[in-house]
Amino acid sequence: MLLWHGRPGDPEAQYGSVEVAGHGYAPCVTSRRELLASGWTREHEVVSGRDIAAALYPDHWGLWLNPHAVGGGLGIPWLDLRRIAGGLDRLPAGPLRITEPSVRADGFYTELVALAERTRALRSLRRAWVQPAVGPAYLVIGLDVAEPDERSAEAVRGMMRQAIAAVPEGLPVGTVAMADGYDPVAMWLRANARPFYDRDAPAAHDPGSLRQHGYGYPRPR
Repeated sequence: MLLWHGRPGDPEAQYGSVEVAGHGYAPCVTSRRELLASGWTREHEVVSGRDIAAALYPDHWGLWLNPHAVGGGLGIPWLDLRRIAGGLDRLPAGPLRITEPSVRADGFYTELVALAERTRALRSLRRAWVQPAVGPAYLVIGLDVAEPDERSAEAVRGMMRQAIAAVPEGLPVGTVAMADGYDPVAMWLRANARPFYDRDAPAAHDPGSLRQHGYGYPRPR
C-alpha cells in the first residue's frame, strides 16, 4: 500500500517521501495490519509491486517498506525497482561490480571494429566487465547508435550476430544501449570508459593502432 499526501489521482497529490543518504524513497506498507501499526491516517493506495516499480524508477525513486517497523523497515533502491519492472530474469542482480575488462578477446574486438566500420548506424563501441551479485561475470559491449529507430537497431543487431562468431569459447557477452539513461552499465560506460571504436576518431579506422596507442586499451606497464 502506497502512502499519499492528498488523494491518489489528484493533480496536487504526492507520494509520501523518505530520504536516505541523499536518495528519495516512497514509503509503503505491505499489509493492512502494517498500515494500522504505522499510524498513517491519510490516503493510501493498493498497488502491485511491478506497477509501483515502473512508476517510481524513471524518476530515480526507490520504495521503502514499512518505515515504522523496528529497525526502520527495508529500502529498495530504484535500480532494483527497474529490475522488478523489467523482469528479474532479464536484468542482472545488483549491486553490480563494473570494471574495465582484462579478459583477452583481441580477435573479437578486431572483428567488431571491422564490422562497425561498415555499420553506418553505429557511432561508437565501449566495453566493461560486469560481475552481478548473483550469477557469472560477463563482458558487455556498449552500443552507441546514431538514430534510435528500428532500422538502425536491426542493423546493429545484425552486426553483433556476425561478431559473436569471433567470441572466445566460454566467454559470455552481453550488450547495452548507450542511450539507456537508466541502465547502470551504460551509466558506468559513459562516465568511465573511452570507446574502443569511434567513427569520429581517426584512430578508430585501424584496430592495430587502437591497441598500440591505448585508445580504449590499457597502456602497457
